[in-house]
Amino acid sequence: MAWTILVKTQRGLERITASRIKELLGEGVSTISTPMGALGLVLVEGSGDIAESLNILKSELLEAEKILPVEARVPANLDSICRAAALAAAKFLKPDETFAVRTTRRGKHPFTSIDVNIRAGACIQKATGNPVNLDYPDKIVWVEIIGDKAYISITEGSIEWRKTYPGKPSVIRMLSLITVAQVPYTGDLRAARKVGERIGRAAQTFELRELVIAPFKPVDALELAEFIRGVLEGVKSRYEIQVRAYGRKVRRVEVLVQDLYQFVRDRRGEVLIVTSTRGKPVSELMHSIRRLFERGERVNVLIGAREGLPTGIFRYADLVVDVAPGITLATDVALTSCVTALIDSTLIAARVEEG
Repeated sequence: MAWTILVKTQRGLERITASRIKELLGEGVSTISTPMGALGLVLVEGSGDIAESLNILKSELLEAEKILPVEARVPANLDSICRAAALAAAKFLKPDETFAVRTTRRGKHPFTSIDVNIRAGACIQKATGNPVNLDYPDKIVWVEIIGDKAYISITEGSIEWRKTYPGKPSVIRMLSLITVAQVPYTGDLRAARKVGERIGRAAQTFELRELVIAPFKPVDALELAEFIRGVLEGVKSRYEIQVRAYGRKVRRVEVLVQDLYQFVRDRRGEVLIVTSTRGKPVSELMHSIRRLFERGERVNVLIGAREGLPTGIFRYADLVVDVAPGITLATDVALTSCVTALIDSTLIAARVEEG
């Protein structure tokens, strides 16, 4: 029996993917990379057992983002698409399973992808009575429109990788509690600027509450100035990307300068976590770290540079944490490593304590 499969791949890899498909399935199949100029697609046609071909592609074709067995190929108009989608759904949807329609349209048409989703979804509901779940469907009805043809496929909803799902924790609130006091990196001016950029970008990536540049002894003014310029540039560049990319309000991290000893004095009574190779590993402290975050108060995290932090402040800390035992972290990756370790340890402790 003749069959058709649509393979979605990364743009620019269409010809490589098509060649690999022929290697895997043999010369009896035909492949068209970028059919009608559709980037990221390979159209595969063959005969015989489609289930066997699908299994081979799923297990061996690393370049495939999605593998869609085509149930129907119809003219690219709303009526034809709706009829075909309803028939395919009636065949594959079990009672009470949820579904969603996902349409990708390539070419010019008198309708939009959203029009197809709405119309086809209504037709499927009328034919099957199954409920719609746009976020986490049990089944997905794929409508791939290429020029004057529409290809209908149905797969498990699990093939769609999503950033969120029910029960997946969010760390945004925890990050909003964190203030990092970072000892500045000084020395070569270009290096100070570059390290500052990386630290600023990391702080903004996490959308921290504050980033405090905290020297604890006299430093060269030019070196400190270059470090601060780098931090501000890193914050600015990452913030601009986040504003364009995120579908929510973005917190811009506040950057301050304060002597480290005055910082510690000023925040006596608040949560204070010191990061140091002299501390205990995160694995021993994760439950204590979680309890500090559960207080819902500002969490001040101290991070050194080159020489590390002065040990005199250790006795004022709630915890002294070593996030990578046996390793001295480079200054430009320390903030990222420390914040990630604290957040992950909190999540792991929560999972362990909740059973």
